[in-house]
Amino acid sequence: MTVRRLTLDDLDDCSRLAKDRGWLPERHKWRLLFEIGEVYGMDAPDGDGLAATNILTRYGDDHAVISMVLTASRFGRQGLARRLMEHVLEQAGGRTVSLYATEHGRPLYERLGFRVVGRAAKHTGVFKGEPSGRTRPATEADLGRILELDAELFGTDRSAALRRMFGFGEQVRIAEGGFGQCWRNDDNTVIGPVVARDEETARALIGDLALHAGGEVRMDLDLAKAGLVGWAGEHGIGSPWEVSMMVRGGELPGDRSCQFLPYMQALG
Repeated sequence: MTVRRLTLDDLDDCSRLAKDRGWLPERHKWRLLFEIGEVYGMDAPDGDGLAATNILTRYGDDHAVISMVLTASRFGRQGLARRLMEHVLEQAGGRTVSLYATEHGRPLYERLGFRVVGRAAKHTGVFKGEPSGRTRPATEADLGRILELDAELFGTDRSAALRRMFGFGEQVRIAEGGFGQCWRNDDNTVIGPVVARDEETARALIGDLALHAGGEVRMDLDLAKAGLVGWAGEHGIGSPWEVSMMVRGGELPGDRSCQFLPYMQALG
């Protein structure tokens, strides 16, 4: 099977492949990844959709994120995931590459030179709390300020993703020394990214975004931030599902103490 660059014309088949593996279709998320990333795949030899996918999202000249590593169930254990990973790593050039890995996928990534650098967990629930009074809705006029702060604290250029927040997300909020977004996925509203100079500001942003969203929200929390994990639990956000944070060829960028929630696991 030949690896090819996918286009939005392949979106239906990407969603079908996700459902085949027990994932949600997440068409809204896939569209964003097509816009800012490089989506690769292999056509199924039986002519029925895609056999496998993988996405590379570049952050400047020094970092990239891999995501949506999917193989159709009927083509499992045939080495397709490894072939696509090797292709995408070649495309990444000399960049440090990171990803979030399930326990099922982690052995493959370790064989390809990735190492575990932390643990994160998806937490969900209905947020219980009051508005902080410290944040406000952002507008596109605030974009320059957001990009400047993110470049400093995230440590590499993800401006292409951040510029799309105002069209992709439900709301962007800012505070003195921080910003955050919430966006609607198939079954809940995801809070992320959240970047702030201190945890108190991050909590204010997260809480206000969750209250704006209403209903069930999702937060992908770094388990090393025990205080934030505990705070989320006290406010109704639990049911963790853990994954490994992995990196190859260097270190994760920026000041991790100021990176409170990722944009999504697919974007780091």
